[in-house]
Amino acid sequence: MKKILITGGAGFIGSHVVRLFVNNYPDTQIYNLDVLTYAGNLENLKDIEAKPNYTFLKADITDEDLITKLFVEYQFDGVVHLAAESHVDRSIADPLAFIKTNILGTVNLLNAARSIWKDNMDDKRFYHISTDEVYGSLGETGLFIETTSYDPRSPYSSSKASSDHLVRAYYHTYGLPVVISNCSNNYGPNQFPEKLIPLAINNIKNNKPIPIYGKGENIRDWLYVIDHAVAIDLIYREGKLGETYNIGGINEWTNIDLIHKLCEVMDDKLDREKGESAKLITYVKDRAGHDMRYAIDSSKLMNELGWEPSLQFEEGIVKTVDWYLANEEWNNNILSGDYEKYYKEQYEKR
Repeated sequence: MKKILITGGAGFIGSHVVRLFVNNYPDTQIYNLDVLTYAGNLENLKDIEAKPNYTFLKADITDEDLITKLFVEYQFDGVVHLAAESHVDRSIADPLAFIKTNILGTVNLLNAARSIWKDNMDDKRFYHISTDEVYGSLGETGLFIETTSYDPRSPYSSSKASSDHLVRAYYHTYGLPVVISNCSNNYGPNQFPEKLIPLAINNIKNNKPIPIYGKGENIRDWLYVIDHAVAIDLIYREGKLGETYNIGGINEWTNIDLIHKLCEVMDDKLDREKGESAKLITYVKDRAGHDMRYAIDSSKLMNELGWEPSLQFEEGIVKTVDWYLANEEWNNNILSGDYEKYYKEQYEKR
């Protein structure tokens, strides 16, 4: 039985990837490694936790000795590396945490994989998931392509850029079988409510102000999280070693237009008068180093591997709002911190 390690599998994107791999590959053992920081929530995976090909491992990728021990013990055949600190505002407040997790943690995984695969790298793969933020900021025109020069502007994007470079270095220096993808902004179910869309949904529902940086003119390309998980599965299986693939939603929105669209959907779902939710929009001081525009060209992924997004934002945001409104217990557990109890009840008692 093949063994695949997915790091950060209790997080937002990671949980969708774990679910997809567990359900799609019953003859492959999937190991979900997560340290369960504030954004890691095992309730995201309650529907598959009893599957025989699923194993949860609580571990911190910054713990070099433990990571090495796990690779020796389980002899993973592949790695899908999603574990990362990812919130820009938090990186501005505490850059060292991002350096430790995103850079040192990645190197620990690379070293462990290199150590156990050194005598036979056939059918092995180290897949590193990154972000479009490493490319910096675009003007009014143009798209990020895989060869766009790196120009990170925040501690978060700088730490991810560094990890990307290190993954490539291990491919060229040691022959480690790697592949990388850089993705645009994700949205959908299970996202921690510090991010723009779930934050806005919660605030609208509770009639609280919706904070918008600056004038809300910053532009992002949005991708439904399950479409990202499908792309990750495809790249892991069929991506060419040493290559990078950009994953985008072909779906650009200014922050203010996105929030107005979300307000329209929420007015409809909550039976409010049209325009009522938009009254909650509040402009706040812009974030330091706030990139103006990101936009991804996914042509390489589409042309070489046949991927394309299944949803555009108008449909995806309705599905997302429906999920949050139907899962108030999940949301309340996150906001109260009670989600941490799930791990203790399900795992620490064993």
